[in-house]
Amino acid sequence: MGAKLFCWPQGSPGIAMMLRALLLTGLLSWANGQEGQAMLPEEKSKIRDQIVEMFDHAYGSYMKYAYPADELMPLSCRGRVRGLEPNRGDIDDSLGKFSLTLIDTLDTLVVLNKLDEFEDAVRRTLRDVRLDNDVVVSVFETNIRVLGGLLGAHTMADMLRQRGKRMQWYRDELLHMAKELGNRLLPAFNTTSGLPYPRVNLRYGVLNPLSRTGTESDTCTACAGTMILEFAALSRLSGEAVFEENARKALDVLWEKRQRGSDLVGTVINIHNGDWVRRDSGVGAGIDSYYEYLMKAYVLLGDNVYLERFNTHYRAIMKYISQPPLLLNVHMHNPTVSVRSWMDSLLAFFPGLQVLRGDLKPAIETHEMLYQVTKQHKFLPEAFTTEFRVHWGQHPLRPEFAESTYYLYKATGDPYYLRVGQSIVEKLNAHARVPCGFAAVQDVRTGAHEDRMDSFFLAEMFKYLYLLFSEKNQLHFDIDDYIFTTEAHLLPVSLSTSQPPSPTALEEDLFTYSCPSTQTLFPNNPSFAKTIRDSYKYLTGYVCVCRGIELPLHDHGMEPVEFLRNMGISLTPLSVYRVKLVAEVTQTTEEEEVEPLLVQLISPPFLGRTVLTAGPAKFGMDLTKQEHGTSPYTACGPIENAEDLSGHIALALRGDCMFAAKAHRLQEAGAIGVIFIDHREGSNSAETPLFQMVGDGGSTADITIPLVFLFSQEGALLTSALEDHSNVDVLMLPKERRLGKTTEGELEDGEARGPTLQFVLEKGEVVLEEEEYKQQGDSCLTPGDDHMPCFYGQTAASPPSHSSSTPSH
Repeated sequence: MGAKLFCWPQGSPGIAMMLRALLLTGLLSWANGQEGQAMLPEEKSKIRDQIVEMFDHAYGSYMKYAYPADELMPLSCRGRVRGLEPNRGDIDDSLGKFSLTLIDTLDTLVVLNKLDEFEDAVRRTLRDVRLDNDVVVSVFETNIRVLGGLLGAHTMADMLRQRGKRMQWYRDELLHMAKELGNRLLPAFNTTSGLPYPRVNLRYGVLNPLSRTGTESDTCTACAGTMILEFAALSRLSGEAVFEENARKALDVLWEKRQRGSDLVGTVINIHNGDWVRRDSGVGAGIDSYYEYLMKAYVLLGDNVYLERFNTHYRAIMKYISQPPLLLNVHMHNPTVSVRSWMDSLLAFFPGLQVLRGDLKPAIETHEMLYQVTKQHKFLPEAFTTEFRVHWGQHPLRPEFAESTYYLYKATGDPYYLRVGQSIVEKLNAHARVPCGFAAVQDVRTGAHEDRMDSFFLAEMFKYLYLLFSEKNQLHFDIDDYIFTTEAHLLPVSLSTSQPPSPTALEEDLFTYSCPSTQTLFPNNPSFAKTIRDSYKYLTGYVCVCRGIELPLHDHGMEPVEFLRNMGISLTPLSVYRVKLVAEVTQTTEEEEVEPLLVQLISPPFLGRTVLTAGPAKFGMDLTKQEHGTSPYTACGPIENAEDLSGHIALALRGDCMFAAKAHRLQEAGAIGVIFIDHREGSNSAETPLFQMVGDGGSTADITIPLVFLFSQEGALLTSALEDHSNVDVLMLPKERRLGKTTEGELEDGEARGPTLQFVLEKGEVVLEEEEYKQQGDSCLTPGDDHMPCFYGQTAASPPSHSSSTPSH
């Protein structure tokens, strides 16, 4: 990502129903930790020194145990040489026997003020590295890591040389190497479409009989669209336009092949005819740096076309893909359809890109969600679900989250992000550090290591962390004069050859090409970002699934709920719990106020005095029109002792599956009602807003039994009663129809004020001595002589059991 904070207004049209996401209550408490505390200069300096020590450990281990190999194997304490180690498939396409880690790290040495080491590393590169090896490599990886590394190192060497104190012997040798490598990558662009082949042989090119490549027909969007910064920089530094021309042509093809209705692109495209092979669209793996390079090409090169294209895509992203804090993959031709329920870790760069654009609020929201994932799993898993569960458990020490943290701190000045950076440092030392460097995490759930330390760990992670804890005057150069490539290599913005836009253009659209007041978009006020995060502090953390696309629910100010209801919504959580459950809306609109229900214990010794506030369901029996008269289990698997449950009201713990699925099973087992109990310890109706349980997207018309929801503390009262008295008779009814209520009808601490109800239970009849109620079949007579259906029930004597394969909470 680029160092200079270019920004544009947030005027891109949003979705009519821009529903903001809800984060986790338990994970957001900054008042209880150090996250909101300011950081003194001494502490920042201490952490910066710690980062340098960590870098020395990683870089020193590579140089000691691995160089001149491409990568360090930190568990084996040796270098990874392609062909000598077991093949890892596409991962090995970044290895070209060209000392990858050394080249990728060159400009990081300058950023960390290691100028002696930089000069030595440049000499080693010129002496030892060959670029004509008979190796098939990834065009994309070689471009961003090696070509970008050579250009970034040349930029730093030239800067130091011009200052007159260091590198006086340097004569653009790194630039010459970069030009040689560029020429070795150019054959990949020899296609009818202009989109490059995904692989090239460094010695033989693509179509040569000895090249062992050229048979591929597909490439990823990011692979074809992440060439312009390096190739254009090479053209402008070398004076040979061919590199920029080829990279631009590839971008032109991707732009022309976008879906015109949605302005989205797919993930994989045919390099010969331009047809889309994979039509899922997102901002993560396969597409990520294409969007990044469109905007940065404008910043670096000054060509308005790149900005216009980026803004068009960005509006589409914010309309279909970005549902803060989530970034979802959709079908490019039908963007209302979500194509998967998980996100990959590469999208963690996107908040940083949003900061560069000036769209700070969604950047803060998405970054905060990512931070919660890291707090739960120590690191970002390679992929995780919208419920924060691990989809793929690997973590190869990726730097994208640190990158976005750096940008948010530079934009907001909020010390919160220093604390986030501190946590990254601490987790790397605690969970990834090994005697010979830092090892990738094979599975964040187990903490097992993988014998792998990718070059980007040195190229990016330490660069962003060091800059996060550094002041501008502590660097040897002005960081604002450079923009970062996707591999965090530094390219000078002075490469731009554009002229400022004409006054007429500025009058027509004042903020299209220039940055509004930085104090408006980037107020150096720590409370700015905090106010955004705090609005997500006490939240339910669930996601609405509408027409197949998962959309977040805002905690207030929703679009008309009738609109959502007509779309047939169902909800899944954004939660740390390994469950799939229905969501709650913390603040409902006037259009749909949640009317509380009650669970009233009527059997001795309670006699109506214990009354528990409950939430309703959008399916099953309507308890505002019909009354109802309970041992917990998840009800997500087969119910083996249905005979014990039949004729009783069942308690079911929230978790593992949707409410509707539980209701279906329990109804089929013979339950006459269900009381769901929250599995989140400590939740209660006094502090947590009620919500309505909704279906799972399928039909719920066949669910006819009454259903209510109790929070944890209220549920504990009921389960305690059940433990003490085996069977408990309860009524499930609206609040205004509570039996034995006083004029005020108020409740306090689970106790009903007013006279005690005296019940006599005889053969299924209920006789109340206070009022003339009498159950007659399925109806009962209220004091106002209004007839209404009524039902009371007895709880099951013991928890129904499950098959052994079904987990129970």
